[in-house]
Amino acid sequence: ESEAPPAPFTSWLHKEIQDREKQNMNQTKQEAKTLCVTVAVDSFKGSLSSLEAGEAVEEGIKRACPDAKVRVRPLADGGEGTVDALAAGLGGEKHTVRVCGPLGREQAVDCTYGVIGDLAVIEMAGAAGLPLVPKEKRNPLHTTTFGVGQVIGDALDRGCRRFLIGIGGSATNDGGAGMLQALGFDLTDADGNPIPGGAAGLFALEHISSAAARPELAACAFRVACDVNNPLCGENGASAIFGPQKGADAQMVKQMDAGLRRFAEKTKEVFSGADENIPGSGAAGGLGFALRTYLHAELLSGVEVVLQETKLEEALKDADVVVTGEGRLDGQTAMGKAPIGVAKLAKKHGKLVLALAGGVTRDARACNDAGIDAFFPAVRGACSLDEAMEPQNARANLADAAEQAFRLIAAVRK
Repeated sequence: ESEAPPAPFTSWLHKEIQDREKQNMNQTKQEAKTLCVTVAVDSFKGSLSSLEAGEAVEEGIKRACPDAKVRVRPLADGGEGTVDALAAGLGGEKHTVRVCGPLGREQAVDCTYGVIGDLAVIEMAGAAGLPLVPKEKRNPLHTTTFGVGQVIGDALDRGCRRFLIGIGGSATNDGGAGMLQALGFDLTDADGNPIPGGAAGLFALEHISSAAARPELAACAFRVACDVNNPLCGENGASAIFGPQKGADAQMVKQMDAGLRRFAEKTKEVFSGADENIPGSGAAGGLGFALRTYLHAELLSGVEVVLQETKLEEALKDADVVVTGEGRLDGQTAMGKAPIGVAKLAKKHGKLVLALAGGVTRDARACNDAGIDAFFPAVRGACSLDEAMEPQNARANLADAAEQAFRLIAAVRK
């Protein structure tokens, strides 16, 4: 039998074990004290991009809590700024392609879209948006989505097989016919000639064929950021609701509605499951109908699409606090804008949600009922709107507001 170790060794071993246990306990306590924050702030339009705003918030958090672990994620709602937010936030690239503008072959425009791996992020307004048409030329009987199809085609050539398309801000009412023609679908008149561009061309439509459509489309998945529920036709359809803001008078609205009805009927001859009454079909002058029916796209809330693509849910699961916000927080925010999408996702995991905004209105308190626990205005002194929107001022104000909010959190955590 071995002899028992001498007493001094036993004492040393006992002390070593105690020291190790104490060290592990201190480390565990230290880890428990580390504040984890996920930041997803929408752009301050005309001032800061989503990531610039998020980085300003991170700066303020770090002033108050130097050891905090902060993750900044891009945020957008599928509209303007989505390409920039996702391309930068997810480490993608931006590509610019020259395509037909909404006025057709007489107009060439440069459309920039994002590529992240095999994902293309496209804003249809970049190729067929209302701002691209001078006011004196606004006539949705003749504007076309042909350029949108050309952008999709360019992305196909680059190997993209997943598509996220924002369809807000269109100048068109052609049901997406132009986009389909650019992708190889045959939409022809009684003589077998391609129908003219624009809503007016739908009156001549007799035959539709997908035989010559780009074969790569069969391997593609399309998700569409669509925040309107209008059907294709009727009193709540694309022509009646959105036509006037694109330059249509009452007579033109009736004409365009009839053209879209014809398009829907001819589509059913090829796609038996086509349904012009599904919510969102009337989005972007009927582009929603074409994307869903011909390209089998899934129409989703813009915020929902972006949150899925950025994998925000994974980034906030271990967060103690989630910070969101936008340039102006008001009652409209509570009706489903980007910060509320973040808040709902955070509340699914029981997280504390704060919002920071350039300006806050009285009716913004509706945001509290929608999942935002507390919100704070970044502008704390009297100044003009131009001064508040100056990027340098906006960044400093946002960082200062974040610092003070997190000084309170740090004090409570002690």
